Amino acid sequence: MSAYRIIGEGRPGRWLVTCDHATNRVPDWVAGGDLGIGPADMGRHIAYDIGAAGVAEALGEALDSPVVLSDFSRLVIDPNRGEDDPTLVMKLYDGTIIPANRHIGAGGVEERLERLYRPYHAALARLAGRRPDVVIVAVHSFTPCLKGRAPRPWHVGVLHSHLDERLSRALIGVLREEADLCVGDNEPYSGHLPGDAIDRHALRWGRQNTLVEVRNDLIATPEAQAEWGARLAPLLQRALARVD
Repeated sequence: MSAYRIIGEGRPGRWLVTCDHATNRVPDWVAGGDLGIGPADMGRHIAYDIGAAGVAEALGEALDSPVVLSDFSRLVIDPNRGEDDPTLVMKLYDGTIIPANRHIGAGGVEERLERLYRPYHAALARLAGRRPDVVIVAVHSFTPCLKGRAPRPWHVGVLHSHLDERLSRALIGVLREEADLCVGDNEPYSGHLPGDAIDRHALRWGRQNTLVEVRNDLIATPEAQAEWGARLAPLLQRALARVD
């Protein structure tokens, strides 16, 4: 099992579309391919970003730019965390205990880093370095409501770091010109986490970047994913034109 998939590596566009939480797959060498939770939980947002891969693929096609997607569940190891982050391998997530992670030791974490996390980031780094004006757009999705929490009203959120808000601020403005959208500014959570994928591949290199979160009930079908990808592409282009 590969740690990642690349779609359209030879496309000429300056964008790089990433999807850190593209799938809920568990390699067979990790606890026999079973983290100890049932299919219902593995189908939830705790295991992957529902619909995000389809949006990322459609977006990359519309932007004529490459797409890189993880090929392992975030519950195995989370590529959108730094290697020293305490949530790198989650033991409890949104009320669900992850049995295969409860007693994992340093050796088990290192194996997942070496076989999954680091190859994914190496591929991302290679694609990000293919041209000097690369713009990284990370595609994620969020659940409409966490257990015991208030509903999340936003259709789409744009996450950003205080270290470089240029493209994200412009994108928020463009999205808010769309009359039918409720747009979150660093919602449903803050967009800066030291060591995360944007920090590692964009902020430290001075690359233009943004992170887009689409509410996952809006992208539950391939048709909806394709529609969102096609819709976001010209809006991203318009936002980039305002800051480039």
